[in-house]
Amino acid sequence: MARIGAAVVAVVLAATALLTGCAVPNISAPPLSTDPTTGSTTTSAVVVPAEIDIPRIGATSSLVGLGLAADGTVEVPPVEAPMQAGWFTGAPKPGEPGPSVVLGHVDGGGQAGVFARLHELEEGDEVLVRRSDGTGVRFTVTRVEQVPKADFPTEEVYGDTQKPELRLITCGGTFDRSAHSYRENVIVYAELA
Repeated sequence: MARIGAAVVAVVLAATALLTGCAVPNISAPPLSTDPTTGSTTTSAVVVPAEIDIPRIGATSSLVGLGLAADGTVEVPPVEAPMQAGWFTGAPKPGEPGPSVVLGHVDGGGQAGVFARLHELEEGDEVLVRRSDGTGVRFTVTRVEQVPKADFPTEEVYGDTQKPELRLITCGGTFDRSAHSYRENVIVYAELA
């Protein structure tokens, strides 16, 4: 029941936060995780996502933890380091039941970002998340969409799922110079392979 309450709060936060930037809401992660390959239970604070690798588009990055900024939006990796991706620490970790969220820039500082080619992914492409304990979790892309930020599909992206899933998010579409922000988001949905 606590996860349902967190999802409702997430919907409200996301509807507000996603209109202003590439951000995600606060969703509580469960205190324990189950390794899908062994079935063993571990303390989730010990093992964290450490690296992401998306072979089809040549995107590889270490992962930094992203919390909430003072204004209630999700922190993003520094725009001065556009090749750095981050995982939202308020959502389940990759491999845990629920939607894990990884954010990366499309560009920054006049250069392409780690997720510059995210829109090129197709159904069946693989995404690997390596964890701090040396294990990895492999996901398969199920769909890719580009949506106006005003129409962001909050429940589809952040709503609870029974199985481990992954969401990759970046900005896309045209750039609004007056707002200093892209008008759309590229969202990749993936399921545990």
